Amino acid sequence: MRFRVSAAVVTGAIALTGLSAPAVQADEKPAGFSKAFAAKPQDDISTGDTKITDIVLNGGKPLALGTAKKKFTLTFKAADSSGIESGSGLLWRGKDFTSAKEGIRPDQDEVKCKGGTKATCTVTFTLDPRADDATNSFAGGGWHLAVSALGKDRSVRAIFKAKTTNLHRASQISVNASPEDVKKGKTLTVTGSLARADWEAKKYTGYGKQPVKLQFRKKGAKTFTTLKTVKTDAKGKLKTTVKATVDGTYRYAFDGTSTTAPITNGGDFIDVR
Repeated sequence: MRFRVSAAVVTGAIALTGLSAPAVQADEKPAGFSKAFAAKPQDDISTGDTKITDIVLNGGKPLALGTAKKKFTLTFKAADSSGIESGSGLLWRGKDFTSAKEGIRPDQDEVKCKGGTKATCTVTFTLDPRADDATNSFAGGGWHLAVSALGKDRSVRAIFKAKTTNLHRASQISVNASPEDVKKGKTLTVTGSLARADWEAKKYTGYGKQPVKLQFRKKGAKTFTTLKTVKTDAKGKLKTTVKATVDGTYRYAFDGTSTTAPITNGGDFIDVR
């Protein structure tokens, strides 16, 4: 994968509802089959005793993608008295599932789940920002996770809004405090920069006009304290001054936005003489 739009979402929908499985004769259809597939596009599907629980995407964290290919994992539990044939997942964004215009398909439309009547399904998504159809417009909220499981008796459970997540552009931040050895009471200049992945340019570019926290941790202390908020210039550059008081580490911390991941650097230690 793969960023995909339009047609891919429809293809993914077919896989999710179990329609990509081998054809079932009319007299083999489980109870409620016809009624379930006559549901409205946004309705979940349940045609038997198949159940889905414990859905976890990327460890519960938002998705953050830089300029290189990256893999994300979806896991969920699936149960069916006849056993689980397969599972699937899909990320989509739009008003409802079948009319969604943006979608991200998994590496495999269907995966075999491990276990008998109580199985664990693992689905992977490999996102490649170097793909031709990767645009910065994919960043932001409103991404829904659809999951499905197919029982060996051909019963289906599909949940179209199992989770909602953000797809973030990964960010980078730097800091440099100078001079390194400074006399107490003298001025320190703290510079740095904030950048984020540009999926269209295939590189990190400066993120301008963003608030960033300058933080300080005294030597021997365990936590950082925010000293002030500094705004990046149009090119993402940071610069401010502070008075040197005691030995310690300065760092910049960015809280992130709806489209861009938060980031904090390790910091720069200053020896005050």
